[in-house]
Amino acid sequence: MKPSQPQGTRDFGANVVRKRQYIFNTIRNIFELYGFQPLETPAMENIDTLMGKYGKEGDKLIFKILNNGLDNPAKEEKTKEGFEGVLKGKTSKSVTERALRYDLTIPFARYVAMNHGQLVFPFKRYQIQPVWRADRPQRGRYREFYQCDCDVVGSRSLLNEVELTHIYAEVFKQLKIDVEIKINSRKILAALAETCGGADKLTDITIAIDKLDKIGIEKVKEELAARDVQTEQINIIEKYLSITGSNEEKLQQAKALLANSELAAAGFEELEYVLANTTIGDKNLSIDFTLARGLNYYTGIIFEIKARGVEMGSIGGGGRYDDLTGLFGVSDIPGVGISFGVDRIYDVMEELQLFPEEVQIGTEVLFFNLGEKEAQAAYRLMQQLRSVGLRCELFHEALRMDKQFKYAEKRDIRFIIIIGSKELEENTCTIKNIQTGKQESASLTDIEIIKSILA
Repeated sequence: MKPSQPQGTRDFGANVVRKRQYIFNTIRNIFELYGFQPLETPAMENIDTLMGKYGKEGDKLIFKILNNGLDNPAKEEKTKEGFEGVLKGKTSKSVTERALRYDLTIPFARYVAMNHGQLVFPFKRYQIQPVWRADRPQRGRYREFYQCDCDVVGSRSLLNEVELTHIYAEVFKQLKIDVEIKINSRKILAALAETCGGADKLTDITIAIDKLDKIGIEKVKEELAARDVQTEQINIIEKYLSITGSNEEKLQQAKALLANSELAAAGFEELEYVLANTTIGDKNLSIDFTLARGLNYYTGIIFEIKARGVEMGSIGGGGRYDDLTGLFGVSDIPGVGISFGVDRIYDVMEELQLFPEEVQIGTEVLFFNLGEKEAQAAYRLMQQLRSVGLRCELFHEALRMDKQFKYAEKRDIRFIIIIGSKELEENTCTIKNIQTGKQESASLTDIEIIKSILA
């Protein structure tokens, strides 16, 4: 059988892993700088924890895990019926009670609900772990991928939204990705829904609006009509989606369209606060009233990040969810959070060639293996260099020198150190820079000199 990977998953070799770690470390350092604490949750959750939290579209993408013991004869008939239901999108505990996590936010809310008595609020956490979605694989969209989230719970202050905006700006500044940070408020979308048929239309409207970039305004209008939104109401939504201009101009147009809504007024006030208290500027921070974020739990400011100069979907997103823990029986714990799409960020940086050269530095020094006594001396020196932070290897056996040279070249190792019989007699080593061809000799006891040559 020819080996293969599950569709929508990938293997990562050393070069890719180093680049991904560069992204992870950059994001992690900024999270820590802003006072966030690390957290990890299990890869799988009870299915009841996840189902119903992402809307109908999201629920379809949850990877369900089959129960053990499906071949139990006593349960065979019940299991068969349950399995047929699962294939139709239903949930049956006779077949599946657990699922792979869809995102990091719902597991985090579950964690807060279970531990709220011991947590110090506001509780600021970050989480860097893989998630799974039964999505159609394509460029920038995978079935297994990493998310990097940070959230603040236990505070309604809009200062948190300001901080999260700056975290986005600082991370992408360090990664050298030119981005547009888009913001909107779900309160404004809820006000639009009220204007167009009532609050129960919010999900239908946001799901349709969320597809605007993919299917265009005409298809959005068709989808709204199919969801029983009336023609007059669709015209209002079309006007709303046509709002353009500077941030100030967009606010003026939206206020005129939703002038009679107190809920919209509260949303406009939120947006104005964030704009007034950030130092990012309109070029990189813009109001986008078409931004909907298709997840049901958002209640206030929402974020989405787009990279300029490359065809790619959003590389980050998030928002406020003032009653997420209420889903688990613990009410009145407000929260707000953002997420980084590491896989898409990687693709953007790869396409724009933004990774620094030093990311790929692996082994810095290769010691040639020229015999048993020579190798013993090489190993002693190698351990001394490792103790001061230099990454070293000793070639695994005493092969011809040209084979050892080829190994160093193929591994992009910059320096080789040779300790042969002559060097043993003189208590020296020969150090060669493969890139420049420069060769020097140093005493085995003079570590400082050897370090300076390898610098």
